[in-house]
Amino acid sequence: MKLRFLGKNSTPGDSPTLYASDQDSYVIQGWKVFANELLMQLNVPEGQAAIEVPTELFEHLTKDGQVSGEIRKFTAPIMLVTEQGTCVLQGPEVHDPEALSQMRMPDYETCIEVPKSSITALLEEDSGPDHPRAA
Repeated sequence: MKLRFLGKNSTPGDSPTLYASDQDSYVIQGWKVFANELLMQLNVPEGQAAIEVPTELFEHLTKDGQVSGEIRKFTAPIMLVTEQGTCVLQGPEVHDPEALSQMRMPDYETCIEVPKSSITALLEEDSGPDHPRAA
């Protein structure tokens, strides 16, 4: 899988990153979710991972032709929104050697692959009330 870097939201030692893949998906690199209080709210099946990223990371979607990177709906693959303003996403963990060779990832991070359609759906205006689950 070939990746195209879209952007990152970094502070020293942290590097949530957003990539577009050649497989009509986004690869999202973020912090592994270890906190028990978060994990207890999730059902993470085998082969999937839960990651935490700042919501601002999605602003980089504009570099992939999206009009906006503003999340308007907090539905799957976003599973939780934390009090710190980050979001917890869940999806298939990336194990593709070609993709992983294109990244620098500390041990406390991992990445998931999510169909582009799932992410672009989060950018659409929702006609109903929005009730994200708070962590």
